[in-house]
Amino acid sequence: MIAIIDYQMGNLRSVQKGFERVGHEAIVTSDPRELQRAERVVLPGVGAFEDAIAELRRRDLIGPIKDAIASGKPFLGICLGLQLLFDVSYEGGEWEGLGIIGGKVVRFDVPPEYKVPHMGWNGCHVARRSPVLAETAEGTHFYFVHSYHCVPDDESVVSLAAEYHRSFVAAVWKDNLFATQFHPEKSQAEGLKLLKNFAEMKTSVPA
Repeated sequence: MIAIIDYQMGNLRSVQKGFERVGHEAIVTSDPRELQRAERVVLPGVGAFEDAIAELRRRDLIGPIKDAIASGKPFLGICLGLQLLFDVSYEGGEWEGLGIIGGKVVRFDVPPEYKVPHMGWNGCHVARRSPVLAETAEGTHFYFVHSYHCVPDDESVVSLAAEYHRSFVAAVWKDNLFATQFHPEKSQAEGLKLLKNFAEMKTSVPA
């Protein structure tokens, strides 16, 4: 069973429909017991970091998220769900994240001719080919919508990189943890391939 974490901050139904399109059932839940029973867990997210982390705390989901990752089951973060995994975000202040991946979340610092948010299709460079990127070609385009990007302390966690004036992190991979800055559920065939790979991968994956 795939559990999509419901904290009122993500395109929950879009992610659920993405899994359904590749032949896998996924439930949307905020019940810690469902997250514990699930074979795979997804943390989506759209919106402000401050609101998201506050809502996860309010719903007592911080512990279950960390437990799910520590258990070794496949875990997928999407967009804001990637950023929440980091130590700190500087979106409109300074906000403590989940601290699963060392590093920070910062606003794009780009010339005036570059619009923020960064929105649309962008080609990606494969830095480390994680299991969810099986058969994903170099330069594959995915769909992004974000004003902030992640800067990890340890660059070895970077799985995909993209360019927007300069290089930024498009996806990370750490053991059983996978997370994307782009939206696979909005990235057509290549995004659906990623969701399918996540749904069908082995339940414990060494890096």
